[in-house]
Amino acid sequence: MTTTLVSSAKREVRIGFDQPFCIIGERINPTGRKRLAEEMRSGDYSRVEADALAQIEAGAHMLDINAGIPLADEPRILAECIQLVQALTDVPLSIDSSIVAALESGLSVYQGKALVNSVTGEEERLELVLPLVKRYGAAVVAISNDETGISEDPDVRFSVAKKIVERAEDHGISRADVVVDPLVMPIGAINSAGCQVMEIVRRLREELKVNTTCGASNVSFGLPNRHGLNAAFLSMAIGAGMTSAITSPLHAETIQAVMGADVMMGHDPHCKRWMSRYRDPPTEGALTRERGRGGRARRRSV
Repeated sequence: MTTTLVSSAKREVRIGFDQPFCIIGERINPTGRKRLAEEMRSGDYSRVEADALAQIEAGAHMLDINAGIPLADEPRILAECIQLVQALTDVPLSIDSSIVAALESGLSVYQGKALVNSVTGEEERLELVLPLVKRYGAAVVAISNDETGISEDPDVRFSVAKKIVERAEDHGISRADVVVDPLVMPIGAINSAGCQVMEIVRRLREELKVNTTCGASNVSFGLPNRHGLNAAFLSMAIGAGMTSAITSPLHAETIQAVMGADVMMGHDPHCKRWMSRYRDPPTEGALTRERGRGGRARRRSV
């Protein structure tokens, strides 16, 4: 089984076919969040701190850090956010940027083995990002698009993923360190978007034997009850072989879908994590009876 190992200075996370599904918290991202963008630009990271802690409390195993703010000093902001979050928590991080200088800035201060988000199949991008990933000993997200854009043909997206995996190996990067994003399109616009992803994920698992991730909330864009659709998508994607997702853990539907899928996939032995989270607390009457039984047991032992 292929296992992608990422780490902070103190904790390891394993992404793999035989591992519990990995939730990568998406909230530290200023895209579409005007107030967060303004605060990050001015050096106010209080909301970054709150988002980091809230996501971990909700169940995130990793956090994605993005500082993509137009006309801002993204390399500096990204590095400062990474240092702040690593001082707050020991979960591993995904360093998320389309700017190579920002990726390098983030990697230069990161403690552990990061996940670089991301590289595409574009030739220029491959030759800029893959040497950086190799130099810092990181893992990398491979996004299944290239110079021609995002194809609706699953065979084309699979071919792009295969190209990136093979090119990474040419740079000395093991396929265990390549996590492929098959690209989730809005199902409200493309009715076959869900089926496309499931098909690609199965092939990535069976043929390339690589781990996978995605921006899960993309699937529900523009539709009502997005959390319900995201939960349904995640359950089905996990069944198809997806091993991680960049998503928000702050919604109960998401956590239930992931934890339930882990149970069904045999990745929660004896349902221990499920029962620990969802077992009803004992009633006062039950507590009284339990105390009574304990008391009688202690008297018998005297």
